[in-house]
Amino acid sequence: MAALSAWRVARVTPLGELNAPPRMTGVALRLLVQVVLVASLWHGLYSHTGTTAGLDESQAVTYAVLAVLASRLRELDQFAGRDTVIQHMHFGTIVYWYLRPLPPHRYYALRALGEQVYGVAWALGGYLICLAAGVVEPPRSAAVAGVFLLSLLLGQWVLHYIMLATDQWCFWALRNNSAILIIIFAQNLLSGVYAPLWFFPDWFVTMSGFLPFQATLNVPLSIYIGRIPLSDAAGQLAVQAGWVVVLALFTRFLWRRAARRVVSQGG
Repeated sequence: MAALSAWRVARVTPLGELNAPPRMTGVALRLLVQVVLVASLWHGLYSHTGTTAGLDESQAVTYAVLAVLASRLRELDQFAGRDTVIQHMHFGTIVYWYLRPLPPHRYYALRALGEQVYGVAWALGGYLICLAAGVVEPPRSAAVAGVFLLSLLLGQWVLHYIMLATDQWCFWALRNNSAILIIIFAQNLLSGVYAPLWFFPDWFVTMSGFLPFQATLNVPLSIYIGRIPLSDAAGQLAVQAGWVVVLALFTRFLWRRAARRVVSQGG
C-alpha cells in the first residue's frame, strides 16, 4: 500500500507532461534548438584557437551541450498540476500536506523523485542522440563514466535541497517568485551552465567555491570531460557529499519550523 501511494505521488508532475503532447513537442524543439545553437557557438569560438582556459574545442562543446541536457533534469512545469508550494500557499491548500497520512517532507521528496526520473529520460535520450551524431565525446573510460554518474547524482541531490529551501521560503514570505528567479540565475551562472567556470576571473571562481551551486553541475561535467582527473575526484565528491548533509539538515530544520506556521481553521 505504501509503495502504491509513493508511485501515485511520484507520477503527479510527469503525468501532467505526458497528457499534454503539444507541451512535449515544444520541449523537444526547444531542446534541439538549444543544443544546435550552443554547439555552433562553441565551435565558432574555437575556430581560430586550439586550447583556451585549459579546454580544447571538443571538451568545450561537450561540456556546453551536456550542460544544456542537464537542464532538463528538473525543468518541469509544476504550475500545470497546481502542485507548487506557492500555489498551495495562495489557495490555502498547503494545510492538506499536514493532514495527509504522508508527511509533507516525504510527499515533496517523492514528487521530486518522479520529476527527476522523467527528466533523466529526456536528458538520456538527448545524450544518446548527441553521442551518436558526434556532437559530444564519450567518457574516456568506464571509471570516468562511473565517477561522473556518482558526482551527477550528488549534484542533483544538492540541487534538490537548494530548490526545497527556496520553496520553504514561502512559509515565511508567502511568495517566492523573485527568490526562484534569483536562485535560477545564480544556479546557471555559478554552476557553469552559461559558461565553464574556468573562463571567469580567479576571484569569481574562488567565491563560487564557497557556495553549493558549482557542486550541482560544474563538478560532474568537469569530471566527464577530464578537467578534473580521477585522482582529484575523491575530494570533489567529498565536498558534494558535505553539501548534501549540510543542506539536508538545514531543510529538515525549516520543515519543523514551517509546521508551526500552518493553521487549520475550523478544525
